[in-house]
Amino acid sequence: LNLSGNTPKTPKVLNVLALLLGPRFSTDVVIVETSDHARLSLKLSYNWFFDIDKKNQEQAALLFSVPDFIGDFCKAIASRVRGSVASQSFDHFHKYSADLIRKAVFGADEAGNIRNRFHFKSNNLIITNIDIQSVEPVDQRTRDALQKSVQLAIEITTKSQEATARHEAERREQEAKGRLERQKIDDEAEAEKARKNLLSLQAASAAVESTGTASAEAKARAEAAKIEGESNVTNAKLKAEAQSTKASVQLKILQNEQETEISHKKAWNVLEVKKADELAGIEASKFKSIVDAIGADTLKKISQAGPEMQAKLLSGLGLKSFMITDGNHPINLFSTAAGLIGSSQ
Repeated sequence: LNLSGNTPKTPKVLNVLALLLGPRFSTDVVIVETSDHARLSLKLSYNWFFDIDKKNQEQAALLFSVPDFIGDFCKAIASRVRGSVASQSFDHFHKYSADLIRKAVFGADEAGNIRNRFHFKSNNLIITNIDIQSVEPVDQRTRDALQKSVQLAIEITTKSQEATARHEAERREQEAKGRLERQKIDDEAEAEKARKNLLSLQAASAAVESTGTASAEAKARAEAAKIEGESNVTNAKLKAEAQSTKASVQLKILQNEQETEISHKKAWNVLEVKKADELAGIEASKFKSIVDAIGADTLKKISQAGPEMQAKLLSGLGLKSFMITDGNHPINLFSTAAGLIGSSQ
């Protein structure tokens, strides 16, 4: 059997004498383009096996009905993936790439749940899983814009989390101070009550020991002490209520300030993310506009002109460098992209 091999898959690379039933996996690279013309390179790995009854000769014969089954199912899956990605924007695909690819290949049931296998009836080949190993932009400008957008989003999220943690710590500190002040006031009130009881006992003791005027004076002093103690207790309660009210108002004001600041931070973060997305869109539109403005005739003239004339034409178009080729001499985009990535690193 002559099977496709390498990554991306190339026909007739593997010459095998035995056909393995699996489970095994194969890796392929698929170039896709989103609805907003962002070209991406997807590296996908598929798990597969043949679902047959070894005692059934008819099913066994189906194994050889597709000579290059690896190339066949890789092309079929790549076609489904390209069709699904073409209808999605770059931002949407970047957020939900795994679900979109699995749904494109496996499909969904009536309830909208993604199925877990893809069955090729021609040879009973079953695809059980798709692993998305990498998603990389083919265009360097798109790659740079994506990297800046991700870095900005990480920075904004980090600052937001730091601000939230700081506000939470301040709130807890204020609550702890309020509880401490309240406990202090309660302790002072209890101390006043104890002092009042002590004075009452002292007055009763003095009344037993003395008689006549001394007894009356002792009772008078006890009554005065009682009144003083009650007054102190009342004052302590009033102070406690006042302190509690003050602490509650201060806590409410602090919470309102923190909620306002958090709302402002969230709104600011949303604007920053939107700004970064719009800048990335402007860069992509600018590049597309330059390519559209050059036109097919201009490209033809540049490719037919000599080096000096090409330099003048490119200078007149405001371009420092440009790559032109015809259909007879294609460019290897994979090795070129690898060179660009290597040079940028």
